[in-house]
Amino acid sequence: MWQVLEHRRVVRRIPKIPVDSLKRYEKWKDIVAISGPQGLRRIKGFRDEPLRGEWKGHRSSRLGGQYRVIYLVEEQNVVVKVIDLTAHDYRRKS
Repeated sequence: MWQVLEHRRVVRRIPKIPVDSLKRYEKWKDIVAISGPQGLRRIKGFRDEPLRGEWKGHRSSRLGGQYRVIYLVEEQNVVVKVIDLTAHDYRRKS
C-alpha cells in the first residue's frame, strides 16, 4: 500500500477545481494508494509522464482537458507526494 501526501497548496486549491476533475483526482489517489505509480502508467487516460526542466524528477498525470496533478515518488519510503494541482501551468512556484 502506498501513502499519498498532499502539499497544503493542493488542499487550498481543491474547492476551486471543477467537479469532474476533482472526481478524477480522487480516483487517481485511489489507484496510487493501491498499486502505486505503476498502476497509473497502465491507464492511458491519465497520460502519466515524467517532467523536464525545473520539474525534473517529478511526474504529471492528466485529470481532464485542463487540470494536471504534479507529484514526486519516494520509493524508499513508499510515498507519493502530490506537489500541485494545476490548470496546465508547469512554471515552478515557490
